[in-house]
Amino acid sequence: MDSSSNEIIHQWGSYIRVYKDGRVERFFGTDKVPSSINSTDGVSTKDVLIAPEIDVSARIFIPTSTINSGHKLPLLIYFHGGGFRVGSPFCATYHNYLTSVVTAASVVAVSIDYRLAPEYLVPTCHEDSWVALKWVASHSNGEGPEEWIRDYANFGQVFLAGDSGGANIAHDLAAQAGIENLNGVKLTGLCLVHPYFGSKDSVDESWIFVSPTTSGLDDFRYNPAADSRMASLGCTRVLICLAEKDALRQRGLFYYETLRKSGWGGEVEIVETEGEGHVFHLFNPNCDTAEALLKKLASFINHG
Repeated sequence: MDSSSNEIIHQWGSYIRVYKDGRVERFFGTDKVPSSINSTDGVSTKDVLIAPEIDVSARIFIPTSTINSGHKLPLLIYFHGGGFRVGSPFCATYHNYLTSVVTAASVVAVSIDYRLAPEYLVPTCHEDSWVALKWVASHSNGEGPEEWIRDYANFGQVFLAGDSGGANIAHDLAAQAGIENLNGVKLTGLCLVHPYFGSKDSVDESWIFVSPTTSGLDDFRYNPAADSRMASLGCTRVLICLAEKDALRQRGLFYYETLRKSGWGGEVEIVETEGEGHVFHLFNPNCDTAEALLKKLASFINHG
């Protein structure tokens, strides 16, 4: 075997390793929690294939008590983080987190599975997620193939949310929804948890790897200040969650400042968790600060 086949050309922490010969090893998000209609945690789940031709799917979460009740709940559409390279709605980390959100906020949640880099470079993940969002929106008129969304989702209270790279995707979709019709669906809110955007000064290596044709600081998906859609962001409220020790904290602040100066007419709120790092709530979900962050997201949804 050619020794060059074992040459590593990209490694991101303990999450992913990419070899020169094209092999990709992922060490996070590859496990799968089975879906369950009668889970003991009070949340039922099912998996749906949204676009088989591009392998876009989702996991739907709903409070079990809502099934057959006829009661409609706010709709949360969630985009997992993972640097556009790892992660899945079906892995334990995100399955457990969305279960907690659904319990705390009493919502219907649709967690989107998009294709990952480097096999599928940016903006594939954004485009896949837009396809998924339009699929969810197709249920707003009482049609659409998925009965849980059709019967239990309140399309008058629709929220987009995500963490890290998923927050980047959630913003991109909210911005696109401001200029492109979503079958009459008007988004209520956007929640960005420890969002990944570019700094105003430089382009990092991770972004160059997942988006090798990037235009740098002029790339609107990387740099919020380069996004002409900011002023027409397609929701009325935005919540930005930061963590004091997060390396991306300043970028979240930059997004906040850019949105405030853009001319967008909605309400933006920023909250910061002291003493914590990036996506701490996913890896230590039972700590007091994670529970406080969960309650903040639930409050944001329920007071929308």
